[in-house]
Amino acid sequence: MSQLSNPSLLLMRNEEELHANKVLVINANRDGFLSQLKQLNPNGDVHAFSYNIADHQAAEQYSGVLSSVDHSLPAIDDLDLIIYFYPKSKPEAMMMLDNIRAIATSKTRLLVVGHNKGGVKSVEKQLKPHAELFCKLDSAKHCVLYEFSDLHLLPKFDIAQYQSEFQVQVGELEFTAVSVPGVFNHGKLDVGTKLLLENIDVPYKGAILDFGCGAGLIATFMGMKQAALTLNCLDVNALALYATEHTLKVNGLSAKLILSDGLMDVTGQFNLVISNPPFHTGIATDYGIADRFLSDSRGFLKSKGKIQIVANNFLKYTSILEQQFGSFSTLAKNTKFTVYEANKN
Repeated sequence: MSQLSNPSLLLMRNEEELHANKVLVINANRDGFLSQLKQLNPNGDVHAFSYNIADHQAAEQYSGVLSSVDHSLPAIDDLDLIIYFYPKSKPEAMMMLDNIRAIATSKTRLLVVGHNKGGVKSVEKQLKPHAELFCKLDSAKHCVLYEFSDLHLLPKFDIAQYQSEFQVQVGELEFTAVSVPGVFNHGKLDVGTKLLLENIDVPYKGAILDFGCGAGLIATFMGMKQAALTLNCLDVNALALYATEHTLKVNGLSAKLILSDGLMDVTGQFNLVISNPPFHTGIATDYGIADRFLSDSRGFLKSKGKIQIVANNFLKYTSILEQQFGSFSTLAKNTKFTVYEANKN
């Protein structure tokens, strides 16, 4: 069993607060907390939820834990307890707290736990106006645990109410993007992706995989440039695929949407794999995501296929590209980002 993370340790040292007949855990760390929670509630129902399919797949491994992954919480009747691991995105947290109030009952207790550096203290301001009772239960290891009860309930939750639109312009091409909180590229085109799109030649046909698609900006740009392309969009986050689907739709495009932890659930091969690969898991830097992607991507390329990525200059991906492809070229570089291309010979 993995060592418990600090938020999970803080919860377990308050285990008297964790007994319930029916409990939902949101954003649980992959550290064995769900297993220990089930041991505390052997006759209770333990549910887990995440936007992230890797978290969902990890939760499914625990006996007696019912896990789900989606862009909105499942309807679970008569919840006694909800445990929410606070995310780094405050807008995402506000959306989730509204979702929680739509599925809770007047008797549901809500525990919120998180790192100080992850902004967990923001939940006081976010939720105190919507709960009759509030207290800080405990703090340790740079984490805080809060309890809220007698929540002001909402009649329903509709994620469409949290959508926002913004305009993306790359060169002479302009299109509308749709996003929701918690998605990369939420509200604007990031400078790394912009550099990538400004410095690539879009193929006129073939199958494209947009890895780590976020709000679908790369796929939309390419689809609008060349209508004959077959678009495939992959992300580990269900919120991202929701945003991508709506970005494509508003621009008259469609794609195959793939919810996958890395390339695990990908089938087929592509003429081009393109990405601004992620290198964070929650608030922590995680180079393994992009490393695995680069190491595995060659096997998903057709003969003479290409991979194109943009990366922060401090990320040393050149050795992986050399190892997998033999050589690579630099398409563009500025003070922060570099655009690389490699070919499958």
